[in-house]
Amino acid sequence: MKAWVKPAVRLEGEIQALSSKNYTTRYLLVGALSEGTSTIWYPAHSEDSDAMRRCIRDLGAQVEEDEEKMVIRGFGRSPRNVRELNVGNAGAVLRFLMAVAAFCPEVTFVNTYPESLGKRPHDDLLASLRQMGVEVDDNGGKLPITIRGGRPQGGRITVSGAVSSQFLSALLFAAPLLAEDSEIEVLDELKSKIVVGQTLEVLEQAGIRVEASEDLMHYRIPGGQRYKAQEYAVQGDYPGSAAILAAAAVVPSDVRVLRLSETSRQGERAVVDVLKAMQVPLTHENGAVHVRGTGRLTAGEFDGDGFTDGVLAMVAAAAFAEGTSRFYNVENLRYKECDRISDFVRELRKAGVDAEERQSEILIHGRPEGVEGGVEIDAHYDHRVIMALTIVGLRSSRGLIIRDAQHVAKSYPGYFRDLLALGADITFLEE
Repeated sequence: MKAWVKPAVRLEGEIQALSSKNYTTRYLLVGALSEGTSTIWYPAHSEDSDAMRRCIRDLGAQVEEDEEKMVIRGFGRSPRNVRELNVGNAGAVLRFLMAVAAFCPEVTFVNTYPESLGKRPHDDLLASLRQMGVEVDDNGGKLPITIRGGRPQGGRITVSGAVSSQFLSALLFAAPLLAEDSEIEVLDELKSKIVVGQTLEVLEQAGIRVEASEDLMHYRIPGGQRYKAQEYAVQGDYPGSAAILAAAAVVPSDVRVLRLSETSRQGERAVVDVLKAMQVPLTHENGAVHVRGTGRLTAGEFDGDGFTDGVLAMVAAAAFAEGTSRFYNVENLRYKECDRISDFVRELRKAGVDAEERQSEILIHGRPEGVEGGVEIDAHYDHRVIMALTIVGLRSSRGLIIRDAQHVAKSYPGYFRDLLALGADITFLEE
C-alpha cells in the first residue's frame, strides 16, 4: 500500500495515545514465564505484540483476549517443544524469545523478512547463550537461527551492549529461571539504558529479584525464581505519540494527546522536552500533551540515545526549524528494521530535506519555508521511517507518496486513522 500524504492546512482535535508496544511485549513475556494466570489490561495491538502473542502460544501459553485485556496462562520454565518460531519482523520479540528457547531441545527461528530483520545482527546475544551451554547454528549471526538448549546454565555471563540493549534484556528475562545463580557483566558500552530500566521495572512487578549496579553494567540474579502471575496495566506509548506531536509541531495546530504520563519511565518521554527546546508551544499536564503548533521551530542539539524510538520523528520536525539541528549518539539506529541513519537520510533528501549523516549522528539544516516534495519515497519496511516521512509530507508543497506504508502497523496500526481524525489529507493507493 502507498500513502499519499498531502500538505496540511491545520491539525486539530484530541486523541488517545496508543498503548505502549515495549511494555505490552514485556508483559506478555512475563505472563508466559509465570505458571499461573496473568491479566494484561489495555495491551497494544500491533505486529510486534501479535508476534509475541503468536509465539508464546506456540510455546505453550494459553491466551484469551477481548477488547480491553489479555488473559495468559503461562508455561513457566517449561515451554512446549516446538520446531519453528516465526517472529515476523519483530526484532525485540526475536531476541527475547531466543533466550527463552534455551529451555527447549531445538527451535529454529525462520527468516520471513530477509530484507529487514533478516539483515540485523544477533551475534552478541548468541555468544552469551553459548556461554550458558546452549548450542547455536546461525547464518553469520543472522536468521535463520537454530537454538539447541534444554538445560541452560547460570554462572558468569558476559554480553555486549554496543549494538542493542535487547540482548541484555533477553538474558535478564531468562536468568531468574536458571537453576544456578547468575552474574551478568555488560561489555563495551550499553545503548538505550532507559529501555533496560523498563525491563527491570517489569521484572520487579513480576516478583523477580535482580541486583543491578548503578551504571547498569553488572547484575546478580538468584536462580530458581518463579515469575508471579498477576495483573498489569499498559501505559500510553511515547514512541508512537512522538510522530503525532511532531506533526502537530510543524503545521498550524491545536492537538491534545491523552494517556501520556508525566512520570513515565519511557525514554521517549524526552521528546516533549526536545519539542520544547525547539520552541514549540506545548503543555504537559494531567497526562495530556497539548500542542498549539505555529509551524515555527528553532534548531538544537540533542543526545538521542535516551529516546531512540523518537529520534526520527524529531529529525523530521527539525527539517523545518530555523538553523542546523544535530542528533548525536544514535549509531544504534543503524541496526533497526533498516539502517535508520543512511536509509532515512537518503529518503529525506529525495523529499527535499537538507540532511547529512555521520556514523553516529544526523545533521539537519532546517528549511522553515518547507520542502517541495512531489516524489515517491521508500519506507524500507520500517514503521518509524513511515511515520517520520509522513511528518515531512504534511509540510511539503506537493505532498509525498510513501511506499509500503502498511508496515506502520508494526507498532501503530491506527496511525493514519488518527492523523485523518485530526484533519490530515491522506489518500491510500495500491502498490
